Amino acid sequence: MALDVGDRRIGVALSDPTGLLATPHSAVDRKYAKPSDIDEIAGIARENDVEAIIVGLPRSLSGRLGDQAKLVTTFVSELSTRIDLPVSTVDERYTTVQAERMLRESGRQPSRDRGRVDASAAAVMLQAYLDSQR
Repeated sequence: MALDVGDRRIGVALSDPTGLLATPHSAVDRKYAKPSDIDEIAGIARENDVEAIIVGLPRSLSGRLGDQAKLVTTFVSELSTRIDLPVSTVDERYTTVQAERMLRESGRQPSRDRGRVDASAAAVMLQAYLDSQR
């Protein structure tokens, strides 16, 4: 499972059982009563027999960690303490740009469905991760 954590939504993507293909799953609306976000993610993980979670860590073009990365790091810490799965971070630079381009190429308007963009960005990230593991 991959998560693209944002201020308003968390994009979720899953791989097929063989670990070859990543697909967008959904977008979880952020509820800043923290347990509800993590509970919803944990439920998706249980329902889909997830073995590990990767979370996109936003870095600047120079590779530095900014304010958003610090928020994501805090989220990862909370998630790690509340879910019994390995949780790690991966570089998420350009995943949203790639997701928007793919949606446009498929005839969809990314600006109309930001949740789909977030889930697609998580799928781009997960596919890159799966490819790197082969």
